[in-house]
Amino acid sequence: MGVKMLTPYDLGSYLVVENCDRLKVDELVAKSLKELKKRLVQAQIEALGVNINLITSRTRFNGQRIWFQCPHCKKRIGTLYKHPIGGVLGCRVCLNLKYKRQRFKV
Repeated sequence: MGVKMLTPYDLGSYLVVENCDRLKVDELVAKSLKELKKRLVQAQIEALGVNINLITSRTRFNGQRIWFQCPHCKKRIGTLYKHPIGGVLGCRVCLNLKYKRQRFKV
């Protein structure tokens, strides 16, 4: 009478790594850092007493970039300006702001 050898499939297919739920520390840290970054920027905006929306876009290597949303044209903007006369916030195009070189020949 011979001894039967066990094969990997004798214990069932549920004991393989591919059928298990995964929890990766790198993914958790990346996700929480993204959320923390967004909340910090939002808190700083609220501290200024201004209501500006934040939007995100994906980067080439699966990252995430945070942008302001212009209150007037709703485009994603990296820099918002406060109009020197009206005190209104917006992007350079909406506030009709020019660089010094565009206005005067130097």
